[in-house]
Amino acid sequence: MNLLRKISTLLVFLSAACFTAAEEFETPDNPPVPVRTPPPRYPDQLKRDGISGMVVVTVVIDEDGKVADVSVRKSTHAEFEEPALDAVKNWRFKPAKKGGAAIRSKVALPLKFSAD
Repeated sequence: MNLLRKISTLLVFLSAACFTAAEEFETPDNPPVPVRTPPPRYPDQLKRDGISGMVVVTVVIDEDGKVADVSVRKSTHAEFEEPALDAVKNWRFKPAKKGGAAIRSKVALPLKFSAD
């Protein structure tokens, strides 16, 4: 992934990530910050056909900044879902913090697949 695409992915994450209120998740003072974001594999057939799309995944990040759970919230093409899930499982974050302590958090994360 070139630097511009990586920066673009990070900016999309930071601007579109949203916290889901739930009993088990506190509202953080500081949201999680991505520190390692290997890109998803682009499905060969969709790339050949010039098809772009997006997958929005729900990610639970533990107190160590590791992805504890990830699921698809919605997608434009089902073929993008598995590569998105596989990639995000390997992402690492600075964990969310509340009162200076690391906490579990849940975010919605859009991943854009661009055929350009």
